[in-house]
Amino acid sequence: MIVGTAGHIDHGKTSLIKALTGIDCDRLKEEKARGITLDLGYAFRRLPPGGKDAPVLGFIDVPGHEKLVRNMLAGATGIDFVLLAVAADDGPMPQTREHLQIAELLGIVRGAVALTKIGLVDARRRAAAIGEARALLAGTALADIPIFPVDALSGDGVDALRAHLENAAGEPGGRAAEGRFRLAVDRVFSLAGTGTVVTGTAFSGSVGVGAQLALSPGGRPVRVRGLRAQGEPAERGGAGQRVALALSGVEKSEAARGMWLLEAGIDHPLRCFTAELRVLPGQAPLKHWTPVHCHLGADDIPARLALLEAETLFPGESGFAEIALERETSVLAGDRFILRDAAARATVGGGRVVDIFPPARRKRAPERLELLRALSAGGVAGALALMADRSAAGVDLARLALGHNLGARALDELCAARRLRVVAGAAFSPERWAALGERIVAMLSDEHARQPDMPGVERDRLRRLTLPALARPPFDALLAELLAASRIAQTGAWLHLPGHRVQLTARDRELWERLKPELLAAPFNPPRVRDLARDHGLTEETVRAVMKGAARIGEAYPVAHDHYFYAGAVAELAARVAALAGEDGAVRAARLRDAIGGGRKVAIHILEFFDRVGYTRRVRDAHALRSVPLSGSPLFRNGP
Repeated sequence: MIVGTAGHIDHGKTSLIKALTGIDCDRLKEEKARGITLDLGYAFRRLPPGGKDAPVLGFIDVPGHEKLVRNMLAGATGIDFVLLAVAADDGPMPQTREHLQIAELLGIVRGAVALTKIGLVDARRRAAAIGEARALLAGTALADIPIFPVDALSGDGVDALRAHLENAAGEPGGRAAEGRFRLAVDRVFSLAGTGTVVTGTAFSGSVGVGAQLALSPGGRPVRVRGLRAQGEPAERGGAGQRVALALSGVEKSEAARGMWLLEAGIDHPLRCFTAELRVLPGQAPLKHWTPVHCHLGADDIPARLALLEAETLFPGESGFAEIALERETSVLAGDRFILRDAAARATVGGGRVVDIFPPARRKRAPERLELLRALSAGGVAGALALMADRSAAGVDLARLALGHNLGARALDELCAARRLRVVAGAAFSPERWAALGERIVAMLSDEHARQPDMPGVERDRLRRLTLPALARPPFDALLAELLAASRIAQTGAWLHLPGHRVQLTARDRELWERLKPELLAAPFNPPRVRDLARDHGLTEETVRAVMKGAARIGEAYPVAHDHYFYAGAVAELAARVAALAGEDGAVRAARLRDAIGGGRKVAIHILEFFDRVGYTRRVRDAHALRSVPLSGSPLFRNGP
């Protein structure tokens, strides 16, 4: 557990930490000389019964001066438990109130009040100060936290406060250990013989010596040479701990407060995210496109607010907004942030990140706001169910895992709990998956009514007509289910309803039987329409109509313009292309020409035909097989 102090300047925060731990958090010469805290300080205490295996309680001491709130926020975003210092002689002061508001906005619900300097006041003033502190807390999430009268100089009350902190450290409520490692850098320095060292609070996951991380923004790769967790040497450190990492691969000048250390694969720098924010009572209303300072992790970034539900958000109100940052940072859903005014003089509000992938359009659409409400109310679990039921293309699980820092196991459990159908990294609700299948069946029915003389619809055209946003693997899986259930049927390259049949007329069948031997005689380079018409004394229009009819019933394929191949020859060509691709990784026209004989131009036409029907894809000057199972490809039929 990380305990963070809060409170007005000169209310005894640093002295209190020293009394609790024996460590003076004022490390700077100027702090010693002036007697005030200017920057973050750190202390640690091993919990009873002690010993090297006992847990360690961490403390962050923050400055209390109003001009140093920026430094205070760099440490406040990493704490789990707030220790609010209120001097018995002064009572709550301006920074006491602001620090309490900040703790609330950061979602901190555990804490205690240290009523300091009780040795300076009588019993009557002490009671009054306790009443003032309780009144300050009233109506907040910390309203019921205990108040401990203490005197750091004499030690009066310190043992009781220390015992309370130690008990709280054993209670649940810390940061999630799951997910990939994230650390908000709040201090950078260099040590002789060690090199660059960064410190911060680990937001999630864990890290060990030797790990490869990314310093973000920028994505600079670094390696962990050494590690200290909660102030002591360790092999690993993780969520809810103060961690110091000695890094190789980066100079001190290249790292700074506000950056993040991230596990590989989670670095996604951005300049815009969607959040739910709240305006503090007593502050001016926040208007659309208001300039603010956004404090995220240990960083302070100028930003603007794009309100999504109204043009103005009034004091005490909450609403959704996009935060447009002036520079990149790393942020994930669930992260808390604080907003201060453009002059950085007052805290105006804050909130929680709900989505790091805001849409380019329809930002205020009802369905978008419904999704944001689901994310806000139920987190990723509620939103996943909604998205899986609404998205025709399915939920991109890789993007969902990145945005919410979900590990593979957590993602699998979420999908299983909601019985989602997962295909090639996309998730669908059972109802949505069934609806997509019905859409395909309905489209085939419409196409049969519109073109009764056609045998069906080719696979790629059917996808374009029905579900253009759906990726090929889920579409193929959907078709496979429909075929297996006999909801649809396939003849050659044509998909159709089971009862749909197209036959050649008696005359066209007679002409086709006359022309087919010509195609069989030269299977890999058959005569063109003009040649067939000349040799048989027919018009080109007649031969072309017969060939189109044969193609409709799957007995021929139009490989090029007016150049039809017998279906069995196409199946053999597909097999040879697969064999060549297996040898070389891809097929070039010259290799196919050598394998089948004939000219290079014909080989080019054949490969371009396979590209068009989706069997291969062009890769520069070669053609690679798509991920289509050979046995399931309509091109591997041996003819009608």
